[in-house]
Amino acid sequence: MLNSLEALPPDPILGLSLAFQEDPRSEKIDLGVGVYRDESGDTPVMRAVKAAEKQFLEEETTKAYIPQVGVAEFNAGVLDLVLGRDHPAMVDGRASTVLTPGGTGALRIGAELIKRIKADATVWVGDPTWANHTPILKGAGVNIATFPYYDKESSTVLFSEMLEALDAASPGDAVLVHGCCHNPCGADLGIAEWRQLADLVVAKGLLPFIDLAYQGFGEGLDEDAAGVRLVAEKCPEVLIASSCSKNFGLYRERTGSLTSVAQSAEKAKAAQSHATNVARAMYSMPPAHGAFLAGMVLQQDDLRQTWQEELTAMRNRMNELRALFVRKMADKGSPRDFSFIEQQFGMFSFLGIDKERIQRLRDEFGIYMVGSSRVNIAGISETNIDHLTDSLVEVLKDG
Repeated sequence: MLNSLEALPPDPILGLSLAFQEDPRSEKIDLGVGVYRDESGDTPVMRAVKAAEKQFLEEETTKAYIPQVGVAEFNAGVLDLVLGRDHPAMVDGRASTVLTPGGTGALRIGAELIKRIKADATVWVGDPTWANHTPILKGAGVNIATFPYYDKESSTVLFSEMLEALDAASPGDAVLVHGCCHNPCGADLGIAEWRQLADLVVAKGLLPFIDLAYQGFGEGLDEDAAGVRLVAEKCPEVLIASSCSKNFGLYRERTGSLTSVAQSAEKAKAAQSHATNVARAMYSMPPAHGAFLAGMVLQQDDLRQTWQEELTAMRNRMNELRALFVRKMADKGSPRDFSFIEQQFGMFSFLGIDKERIQRLRDEFGIYMVGSSRVNIAGISETNIDHLTDSLVEVLKDG
């Protein structure tokens, strides 16, 4: 039967990464792969995580399975991190969480829950959105519809168009939105827009499904969760998929969580039981190592302080790189205005250039980015900024 299968083409981003690795040019720049990088181009293990790992390896006595819901210290820390300990849902015990294999695992379990709740539910996703959102949802067998989110020409959020599209959603449908640091465009909703979105969701009887993959990478841990917390306060039910890949640097440890906010503590526990039931059929038991480390960092004051200092430095670096890029492009007489880059947050933004220029950047200057012109801001450095901006100005000269 395997003879009937034909090899699939490589993932575009992974294929781009392979081409970059094979490029012999010393000035090459990789702006495609979506991982945080420091000034040296490395993705380091955070000091707080390394300290927690050293402590954990000394204390660990077994490799037996952990409970299906996950590591208790991690789950408690995530709820506090995402919602805040004084949030009404926390005070009333209306929030529960389960450990998942990364944010991707959380999204898949959330999609499976939506289908279990309402078999014909539609999940509305933004255009654009993270490239893996649609495959995850399709894998769960849910219906998908799209709403306009971002205009590449004007580099602005299409909020009115978004609300107009969602007005066509049916009760029981879900709305998948980015909590902060939108991937791929970097343009987030403001708090007033979050409030309007919550009002529409309540009026239409929709379920907010929030992907919070970059908390702490935008403006701050609490600031980046402000929209999520507002929605969880105004809406009776919410699903929140969160990830420790970026803000803890636990990419390969696959550490995430699915948080359910329900109308009662009883229903929150019911949601948790269904989430673990879905997980049982998919991968049985959750991975533990990353959750133990993140849980220790979140619960131990000294480790948490170190982590927050590191996270602040990472966030500041990316925001400073945004400002540096905008300034360099202006100083070098760019025929296009890139000031919008400085108004966006997180690791990603669209440059808004066509595929021909993207190909020229790769062929002539060794600068790699995906065909949508999405760039990883963390791939920029003070060392390569001049090569990047000189090259970009050169390919833009033709208009």
